[in-house]
Order: sequence, then structure tokens, then C-alpha cells
Amino acid sequence: MCDHDDHDTSPAIVDAGARASSSRRRRIWELSHACHCPLIGVGLPLGVLRKLVVKVSDAAVAADDYDVHVCAVSECGARNRLAQSLQKELERRYAVVVARFRPARTCDEVGQLWRAALAEGDVAGAFWAGLTHPRCDTALEEQMCRDIHMAQHQAGACVRADLRQFQALVEQNARLSRELLVMQQRNQALSQEKTEQNARHEALLMQATASAIGKDSVIAALRADLERLRASIPELASRARLSERLSQMEQRERALKGRIAELETGRPRAPASPGVEPEPAPTPAPGQVRCIKMPIRLVDQSVLCVGGRSGNVATYRALIERVGAQFAHHDGGLEDSAGLLGSSLAAADLVICQTGCISHSAYWRVKDYCKRTGKRCVFIDNPSISSLARGLQEASAEAASETGADDRAE
Repeated sequence: MCDHDDHDTSPAIVDAGARASSSRRRRIWELSHACHCPLIGVGLPLGVLRKLVVKVSDAAVAADDYDVHVCAVSECGARNRLAQSLQKELERRYAVVVARFRPARTCDEVGQLWRAALAEGDVAGAFWAGLTHPRCDTALEEQMCRDIHMAQHQAGACVRADLRQFQALVEQNARLSRELLVMQQRNQALSQEKTEQNARHEALLMQATASAIGKDSVIAALRADLERLRASIPELASRARLSERLSQMEQRERALKGRIAELETGRPRAPASPGVEPEPAPTPAPGQVRCIKMPIRLVDQSVLCVGGRSGNVATYRALIERVGAQFAHHDGGLEDSAGLLGSSLAAADLVICQTGCISHSAYWRVKDYCKRTGKRCVFIDNPSISSLARGLQEASAEAASETGADDRAE
């Protein structure tokens, strides 16, 4: 498979003295046989080496990688077509490293460059550049072969460790791939569930929106109908107000008729027997008003009560309205606005001022107003129901005396 070149079959032998004096780099066939095996094994990949062997032999090589390697190593001992092809390929592949070794002028400098490359782990190009350097002697060549031999052992150990680590990573990757597949399936199921849930929510939202639109349309139609009905009935608003006012007046009329009937059916008390103590009148319970006999002068008149306790206002109202008068109240400036007192005084026919439960300013305003206008005013000190009843009786008596004096004058 590996034929020798007929023109140059003898190996080149160069002694140490001639090598040291020469500046020409050595060729691969000029190296010792011990260098060929590590140089071919480290410097050229098996794929490239097989291509070169096939190219030189002009036929397909059926041997395995070891046979190809052995054939190339055996052919490097002499100058032939395969050795020249290997020389050219190594020069092309490691031209940069060769240029870095070229400035070395001594064997020690070449050794330093080799040790630096060995420390960095880039030994293939440095091994070729150092062996072929013209200043590389036999001792350095042997040391470089030893170093590359140990580096190959270490590389093999690293490869085995890398293979174990790679196998562990492959197993871990397979396990993670299975877990990832399970998670992807679970995620797909959750995504499908969320998609269906969103579809249901969108359907419900569309139904609610349609229902709201329908209700708005019905409301708008009803409002339009209501406006048309209002427009078709003239003076609807005024009629509604008059109807409400009429209902209030009827209710007021029924209440007044009931009070008048109660007054008309009232009976005077029988005189007490001589020597017998009259029984005291029972005290009216809260919310009840004792019937007071008064002249008809207060009927249909407006009685303004200024001051008094807020809890007795309802009883004041019942007492005054029982005799047919209209009740009005002002608290004397405690909570009601003081500006409303003047209008209340102007609208009243009789003013009852409870001096113990009003402010000083309200007392003087009531007194001054009644004095200027001549309006009847009764001042009482105690804000009780009985005091109010006595004030009404006093006002009724004054009204009756004024009426009698007017009749006599006529």
C-alpha cells in the first residue's frame, strides 16, 4: 500500500555538528525514527492522514486507522511521495507556529518556546516547529519526545475522564428531557384549560353585555313613551301639584272636623259639694293633652310659640290645634335660624314667649316687635304644658274682653 520513491530511498543522516552550523530547517524524513510516531499521531488528524495516503496510493484504503498510522510512520523514514505530502501538510497547517519559533537563535531558546507551548497545552504545532528547527539538538529532541509521550498519556486519561463525564451528562440530559416532556405536557394541558375557561368567560361577558344593551334599549323606549304621554296631557305637572295639595287640604279638613267635634261634645265639670274637697285633676300622661275650655276667639288663628323644651313641641301642637288654632314654633335661636323669627312673628296672630328657654336677643326681638305692632303676646316663665294652657286662657280672656268693650262702645 505504501510504495517507496525510486529516486530517493536512502535515509538522510545528519550529525550534530553539521545540524548546529546549518540554518535550514529539517524535513520530516531527516528526523529520527523515534520522532515519526508521535509527530504523525499528534500533528495530523486521522481523517487528513487517510486522505493523504489515499491520494498517494491512488486507491481506496480499506485498512483501519492503526494500519494507516503505521504505514505513514514507516514511510516517513525516507524521502518519497507520502513523506513529501506529509511535509507539505504539516508546513501549511502549522505555519504560524513555525514563524513564532523562527527567531530562536540557540537550543535553549527553542527549549523555552517548547516548554511554554507545553504549559499552554498547544503541543501539536510546537512539536513540529521545535523538531524541525535548525538549533534543535539530539538532547532537546529526546526531551521533546518524552514530553509528548507523557502528554499523550495525560490526554488519554483526560479523554477517559471526559468520556465518563460525557456519559453522565448524556444520562442527565436524558432524564431532564423526560422531565421536560412531562412539564410540557402538563403546561399544554393547563394552557388548554385556561383557553377553555377564557372562552367561557368571554361568552358570559358577551351575554351580559347583550343583556345590558337590551335593558338600556327598553329603558330608553319607556322613557320615550313617558315623554310622549306627558306631552299628550297638557298641564300635567300643575295638575299633579294641585292634586297633592287637595289631598293635603282634605286631610287637614278631616282633622279639624274631628277636633271641632271633640270640642262640641265636651261637658263642663259638676260643681263640688259644700265642705267636700275637690279631687285634684289627674296629670295627663305623656302624649295626652287635657281638654281646655276656651272661647272661640282662637279658632282659625295662628299661634306662634317661641322657646320651650324640644320634647314638648308635639304636646304644644296638640294643645293649640285642639282649640282650632294653627300652631307654629320657633326655638328662640337655639337651632332655628334667628332670621326666621321675624317672618314667623309677622305671620302669627298670637305670640306665646317662653322666657326661660330662649336667648336674650330673641326675647328682646319678640318684646320689641309686639310692642311696635300691638300684636298680642303672652310671656310665661315655666315651659310646662300647664303654663302654656294658662297663657292660652289669658290670651282668650283678653280677646273676649276686647270684643265686649268694642260691643259696648257701639
